[in-house]
Amino acid sequence: MSRENGRPEAGASDAGEQLALIREAVRENKAGRAKPRTWRGAELAAQLPVARVLVDKGLVHLDRYFDYAVPAAMDQEAQPGVRVRVRFGAGEKGGRREGGKLVSGFIVERVAESDYRGVLAPIAQVLSSERVLTPELLGLCRAVADRYAGSLADVVQLAVPPRRARAEAKPSPAPQPPNAPPEPGSWERYGAGPGFLTALTRGDAPRAVWTALPGATWPQELARAAAAALAGGRGALVVVPDGRAAARVDAALGELIGTDRHVLLTADAGPEERYRRWLAVSRGAVRAVVGTRAAMFAPVADLGLVALWDDGDASHSDPHAPQPHAREVLTQRSVNERAGFLLGGLSCTVEAAQLVETGWARPLAAEREQVRAAAPLVRTVSDGDEARDAAARAARLPTMAWQLVREGLQRGPVLVQVPRRGYAPRLSCERCRTPARCRACAGPLESQHAGDLVCAWCGRPESDWHCGECGGARLRARVVGARRTAEELGRVFPAVPVRTSGRDHVLATVPDAPALVVSTPGAEPVAAGGGYAAALLLDGWALLGRPDLRAGEEALRRWLGAAGLVRGQAAGGTVAVIAEPTLRPVQALVRWDPVGHAVRELAERAELGFPPVSRMASVTGRSEDVTELLRSAELPAGAEVLGPVPLPIPDPARPRRPGDPPAGEQWERALVRVRPGQGAALAAALKAARAARMVKREGEAVRVRIDPPDLG
Repeated sequence: MSRENGRPEAGASDAGEQLALIREAVRENKAGRAKPRTWRGAELAAQLPVARVLVDKGLVHLDRYFDYAVPAAMDQEAQPGVRVRVRFGAGEKGGRREGGKLVSGFIVERVAESDYRGVLAPIAQVLSSERVLTPELLGLCRAVADRYAGSLADVVQLAVPPRRARAEAKPSPAPQPPNAPPEPGSWERYGAGPGFLTALTRGDAPRAVWTALPGATWPQELARAAAAALAGGRGALVVVPDGRAAARVDAALGELIGTDRHVLLTADAGPEERYRRWLAVSRGAVRAVVGTRAAMFAPVADLGLVALWDDGDASHSDPHAPQPHAREVLTQRSVNERAGFLLGGLSCTVEAAQLVETGWARPLAAEREQVRAAAPLVRTVSDGDEARDAAARAARLPTMAWQLVREGLQRGPVLVQVPRRGYAPRLSCERCRTPARCRACAGPLESQHAGDLVCAWCGRPESDWHCGECGGARLRARVVGARRTAEELGRVFPAVPVRTSGRDHVLATVPDAPALVVSTPGAEPVAAGGGYAAALLLDGWALLGRPDLRAGEEALRRWLGAAGLVRGQAAGGTVAVIAEPTLRPVQALVRWDPVGHAVRELAERAELGFPPVSRMASVTGRSEDVTELLRSAELPAGAEVLGPVPLPIPDPARPRRPGDPPAGEQWERALVRVRPGQGAALAAALKAARAARMVKREGEAVRVRIDPPDLG
């Protein structure tokens, strides 16, 4: 498909025929003597006969609009925002522009003339008269695409769910009048909490970073914030990490304002039902949304509040190109739509601390007396402590931790958090904790049921392993999964029920009765009756020792998530964390001071030039392709290129993930770092370089990610 001035050429017989028809129609319209015109046997729309279409092709070198002619028969339906089918990729045949594949797209606008000097192909079909891509949603998608060096079509694909004709055929309910302003409720525990709700009801746009108190009341508090915005006659959008959290907020909001004033947008609803709910929001019938990551684009009319819970959770980062983060999208919406902003969590990310430090948002937290009353007592146990008690040794627990579990079971359920799921443990040297790897392929060694060592990658048995670092011959389980831990605890406490909660089977709640609940991070069920009597956080060194810039922040976030489900200190709630007591995240947990930890982390990153103080992009691909793209990109002045370095070869035993190299290929990654304020220029430069390579068909594709979360 050849083009000029950013416009397409698509199937026609005469290069000037249609343009002449369009221009003549425009002149006659202005003169008041418009007449029906035809093109290849089809009548064209008398007014605004050109439609600019966003074609559903997520390639950066095609990230622009394409002009098509509007047949008269489609004039009424072919309005901005509707879905259409068009011919795309036409070729030459016998001196005529013909062919082209039918692809989907959206009409962005209707105009009188096209800048393209050739013949425009007509729209093939209007799929639906529903205007799903509103100007506000289009502007948001364009901003997100620019920030993440992606294509507009990719972002629109994330923002607009697939069409379901039966859902479109059904009318949406009539809009409900505003609800009454909610009472502050538990927001009174926070000094500025009632004032924040009042500002939302008044129609203001307050911005706050909220450090929530431990306990199970945060869904009700999010619901009250949304209800306050609705009471002021504006919309509300609440985004949470998973379906369980969304269900809790949905239930709390339903109890507060009724069930017909908001919708729940999660994958559990199914494609058709989810699209029906999305249409109710798009049509203005419903002005409040509770949902997971994809709901960040929900087209809520007259938005008054955007709220995000637990922004450090990895599920808020979309795995699909261009991989936007919900926090950044909602921040953009708050600015574009002049809406209130609430970023909440039991923990505090470095990005949240930066919003407060720059003055963009205000802190919203309780006084220390309230924190001490609500938080459980946290005790530390060094991972090297010996278990002198025989029962403690059987459960692989230090004596103090074993005693905490035994005492907690006398008062109620006890939560045990393990960093991994599954049965087979990964092994490391008992002395220096160097991972035990296969001498043939460097794969991780694992223990079979009979105690034999086998490589998890190639299956080769290892009969005489010795540590390559210290020469030790004894192994220990690096991380023991939830199932194995549950079995060991079950043998030590045979009269106590043992429940597990993980990715394959996640429990929502557990009763207020003595039981051991073994869970992976993020899958902890809520305990009835005020919370767990105690919690045990195992293998803290495994979380803190990850090769990740965010290891300490992530470990603290996971610990706080589990400890926040335990009863307060006044009710006897106790938490034991098995980790080195002197480490900063452990001390932050003991003091229950996530904000202090985030502020110190932010100061260190500013000194070292790490994100979020700086902006960074990762460029991944084959060595020669990464080198060539960075050479051709017009990077901002002062940009620093780090690497490239080889990427680890993915474990062939695990499922493939987005971003994995093709099987058998060794990829490299380079990092590009720029000063604050240069992020937009960095994204534009890398996007332009990728587009130029694709146009010239040079080398293989290179993947670019802005603000990668997995920095080592």
